[in-house]
Amino acid sequence: MVKVGTVELARISARGIVQGVGFRPFVYQLSTKYNLKGWVCNTSEDVKIEVQGKNKDLRRFLSELQDNAPPLARIESISVTYHPPANYTKFEIRHSIAEAGKYQLVSPDIATCQACIREIFNSEDSRYHYPFTNCTNCGPRFTIIEDIPYDRPNTTMRSFTMCLECQREYDNPLDRRFHAQPNACSKCGPSLELLDAKGTRVETPDVIVTASQLLKEGKILGIKGLGGFLLACDATSEKAVELLRQRKRRPFKPLAIMVADIGETKRHCCISDAEERLLTSTQSPIVLMTWKPESVVCKAVAPNLKYLGVMLPYTPMHHLLLRESGLPLVMTSGNISEEPICKDNDEAIRRLSGIADYFLVHNRDIYARYDDSVTFVENGVVQLTRRARSYAPYPIRLNFQAKQVLGCGAEEKNTFCLTKDNYAFISQHIGDMENLETLEHFENTLALYEKLFRIEPEVVAYDLHPEYLSTKYALELGSQFSHLKLIPVQHHHAHIVSCMVDNGVESPIIGVALDGTGYGSDGRIWGGEFLVADYKGFQRMGHLEYLPLPGGVAAIKRPYRTAIGYLLKLLGDEIIFGNITCHSDASASCHSERSEESGDPSPLPRLTNEKTPEDSTNPGLAFLKQVDPLEIELIKRQIQAGLNSPLCSSMGRLFDAVSALIGVRGEIDYEGQAAVELEMIAYEDNDKAGTKGYPYSIVENDGVNIIQLKELLSAIVEDLYQGVSKATISARFHNTVAQIICDMCQRIAKRTGISKVALSGGVFQNRLLLKKVIPLLQ
Repeated sequence: MVKVGTVELARISARGIVQGVGFRPFVYQLSTKYNLKGWVCNTSEDVKIEVQGKNKDLRRFLSELQDNAPPLARIESISVTYHPPANYTKFEIRHSIAEAGKYQLVSPDIATCQACIREIFNSEDSRYHYPFTNCTNCGPRFTIIEDIPYDRPNTTMRSFTMCLECQREYDNPLDRRFHAQPNACSKCGPSLELLDAKGTRVETPDVIVTASQLLKEGKILGIKGLGGFLLACDATSEKAVELLRQRKRRPFKPLAIMVADIGETKRHCCISDAEERLLTSTQSPIVLMTWKPESVVCKAVAPNLKYLGVMLPYTPMHHLLLRESGLPLVMTSGNISEEPICKDNDEAIRRLSGIADYFLVHNRDIYARYDDSVTFVENGVVQLTRRARSYAPYPIRLNFQAKQVLGCGAEEKNTFCLTKDNYAFISQHIGDMENLETLEHFENTLALYEKLFRIEPEVVAYDLHPEYLSTKYALELGSQFSHLKLIPVQHHHAHIVSCMVDNGVESPIIGVALDGTGYGSDGRIWGGEFLVADYKGFQRMGHLEYLPLPGGVAAIKRPYRTAIGYLLKLLGDEIIFGNITCHSDASASCHSERSEESGDPSPLPRLTNEKTPEDSTNPGLAFLKQVDPLEIELIKRQIQAGLNSPLCSSMGRLFDAVSALIGVRGEIDYEGQAAVELEMIAYEDNDKAGTKGYPYSIVENDGVNIIQLKELLSAIVEDLYQGVSKATISARFHNTVAQIICDMCQRIAKRTGISKVALSGGVFQNRLLLKKVIPLLQ
């Protein structure tokens, strides 16, 4: 039995996010508190601690080590072994040790803490108005790290030598900047510059004041932040916002705004307690919230939407700019549409000079591109729709030991995943894999993750779709490295398993995967799928019936084509051709100009990007009046001949079709626009529809439940002829989809005995649908 007061030595290994979060200073201060001697150091694998003292003090030390760790630390494990005491006479922080093949979790970037905010607005403080103020509790991490262990020489801060005062803070165990690797001040750290569109320096005594004045004048600024450039303008100026949209070629896609503080946020949005906690968290993501009608933010920021994406300043520079300008500012990704966010000054001037009038830049290099994260709160639960800044590269913990596997991800909104030990490292948002620039971003980010986490994949998983760039990348890897095992994965199975892992579920589950498109095991387009799945495989228990997508990609961009195709297939020619005549405007252009996208001879008239006006004198299929009769005839022939009219079972395409059918959105500017606006118009119903839905039928074919949509579409058409409002039709349609989901899950549960349900896929970003379906399933 060890006597109380006996001197012991403990060797401790702490793993998790324990580097770059003030953990070593915390250990130093804790050892001083309990009069313990020894040392602490970072390694490539962990934080190692060797500490000796009286056994009662050691136990108190260990208890506090776990219970009172710094707020940004995430301790995954602590191991302790006891040994005979050594001859330590003090406690010290030793130099870091790089260990071959070992890895450590890396902290995401963290929003500016309250202590640093107080400093930058305190005219008596040495960091007054310094835009790169940080400490161990906040600031850049992942975006500046090039390798582990996390020390200044391994970051892009190595080119800035600390002045005597900063070094004193860095060396002082009682200072909150003790071993803060990005520590700097105006004497020794990064600095801001204002450049014109050609990259020429603008001479000004105060860069922030001048930049703020330019924003007030309606100028567009390219602003270099933590993980790349943002494009900013006055969010209250319709002229400035429309100019930004015109230059960026982004006519309708919603933009996010940044406001000074939570009080300002409440002037623009209705905010729940959960949303306020999320907004003010260390992650400080964009949060989608209900937009107040009286907000001064102009409607051009998010046309036709009731939700506004808002974030608070997350760097000192943002705080200074928002305070000085006094404006809510549009802050949208600094890129040309569909390309990665710019991260370097020269790159931004080269790519964005046609958009931005001026650039607010700095000389701290960004190593990893990092978009803003996007979230919303539904039923009190935070939902991530874009996982990037302040979330990545923190991994998801697995319930099993994984091989070293690379999952290459899908085509749209790509992220990749690397697994090792019991971790799944999901990359930050990469973007749509549609061009070489995004592929290069994918490859560079993958190389960084492999280096940081010491991963050499043995297995590469890829989507079944043969034309995805991510799939081609995986197959190319396989041809270059014969030792790699290649595994194709069905898109919707991946959706469900990702949801299972995210929620720590291992047993088989009912999976509802609803999205726009995904390559099916039968070579068709899936997207309205009901599966029974586990990690290894799945059984397709049901799906929406297959319907044609006339023109393929053209139908996705022009949902009126999908609507026409569905009507022709389900309700017959008469429902269409009984509603159209070749009027003079259309017939004047009834020539056979070949359409690039659809591959069919297609006349010029198209639906405009404006909502179809109500036609009170001629209710019914008013959307057809916007389509040239010859195009409708050609769509019919395409479907009959099976020419470029792939069959799909997609719920996303059904939303598109209904949106076009009732005159909400016939052509889209951004992915999901037709479905999003269909959701928005349903809120205008003010619950007149109640729980009423539309009829549908489910038939069984070889043990698979097929959801048939003829009755649903017929009832919607009937409502149109009866003059029922778009809002009520949309609300009833949402009720119907929720009921279909519940109905199918009940059938599968009865057949299999499984009661847990996973919901995944882009359709579930529809908050109205979530509101309706979750109570039904519960």
